[in-house]
Amino acid sequence: MTHPYFHKAGHPRVLAHRGLVTAAGEDSGVWENSAAAFAAAHAAGAEYIETDCHVTADGDVVLFHDPTLTRLTGDDRAVAEMTTRELRSLFEDHGGLLTAAEALDAFPGMRFNIDVKTEAAAAPLGAIVAPHAHRVLVTSFSDARRRRALDAAADAGAKMRPATSGGSRTIASLLTLATMHLSPARLLRDVDAVQIPEKQSGIRVLTRALIRDAHRHGIEVHVWTVNDPDDMLRLAALGVDGIVSDRADLAVQTLSRR
Repeated sequence: MTHPYFHKAGHPRVLAHRGLVTAAGEDSGVWENSAAAFAAAHAAGAEYIETDCHVTADGDVVLFHDPTLTRLTGDDRAVAEMTTRELRSLFEDHGGLLTAAEALDAFPGMRFNIDVKTEAAAAPLGAIVAPHAHRVLVTSFSDARRRRALDAAADAGAKMRPATSGGSRTIASLLTLATMHLSPARLLRDVDAVQIPEKQSGIRVLTRALIRDAHRHGIEVHVWTVNDPDDMLRLAALGVDGIVSDRADLAVQTLSRR
C-alpha cells in the first residue's frame, strides 16, 4: 500500500533541495536549509522539502547539511560543538535557523524528506517526527541509522511508520540484483523509495532495469540533484517519480507543463 506521504501530491514530485534560494535570496544572504529558503520553496509551489539534520551541543536536532560551519561561514567548528543559540545567531541575518520540530510546526502543509546525517540525530529525530509520520520521509546513507530513527518514531508512539528510502547498501544491492535479473522483493520490503543520482563517479546508477524493478514492487525512484529543465523532462519521460532540485521553482514550472 502506498504510504500517505505520497497521497494527493503532484507527480513527478518536486523535492526542494535544502529549500529554495532564489536570486533575490542570494542577494539578501539567505542560506540553504533556512526558514526563508523553506518559505521560498513553499511559495514556488513545491510540496516536498528535502533537508538534513545534525544535533547541537544542547541536543537539539537542527536542519543543517554539513558537519561543520566551514562552507557557509569559514568557521571550522562542528555543528555538534555549537549551542543552538549560537547557531541561531549565525543564521539571524541569513534566513533563520530551524530545528526539525520548528520546521514541522511552521510548515504544516509541507512534506519533509529528512536525511539523518549523524548517529546522534537518529533517535531524537524519530521522536520528533512521530506525530508527523504521514508527511515525513526519513533517509540516510546509512541503512542502520535510518532504521534507528524509524524505531525511535515507533517507540514514541507514531501511528504509522514514516516513509523511508534505502541507504547506500540498499541501493548497491538493488543495482546488483537488477543486473543479475533477480527479484529485489525482500530487499525493498521496508522502503518506500530509492533516492539516487543519475551517475556516481562516472558510473550509471539510474537504469531502466532499476526503475522497472522498483515500480514492480511499488517503490518510487527519486533522482538528485537535477537543475536543468531538459534533464528534468528527460528523467520524467524515463519514468522517475521524483526530482530533487536546487531550482524547485523551475522544476515546478517545467514539470507542470508536461
